[in-house]
Amino acid sequence: MSDDTLQYFGDEPVLVCSSEGPPLRDERAATDVLGDGFGRGATWVAVPVARLTDAFFQLRTRVAGEIVQKFANYRMGLAIVGDISRYVDSSTALRDFVGESNRGGQLCFVPDIDALRTRLARD
Repeated sequence: MSDDTLQYFGDEPVLVCSSEGPPLRDERAATDVLGDGFGRGATWVAVPVARLTDAFFQLRTRVAGEIVQKFANYRMGLAIVGDISRYVDSSTALRDFVGESNRGGQLCFVPDIDALRTRLARD
């Protein structure tokens, strides 16, 4: 049983994932979350940092790229929710990736769910 919930941020249906769910560690796990999102009618999925492995934040592993690409292929927005400062403080490449992602409309990194709600309400 999933504790993930569908919430509406303005007109956007967002699948807000629980921190306690299985880790989003690869494309297969991304496909499972996408399926759940589509099944509930979501256009965005909000994934807490706690559901991601360290490999996601180490760009050389390509885990982030594979997961983000899977969401892009299905035209589902992906929001990473939580404090990622320990990762960006130690990686210029990740800091640049986060900055670029936050300027786009497919992937964003936000400190908390209220920041995502605000972002989606203005977009």
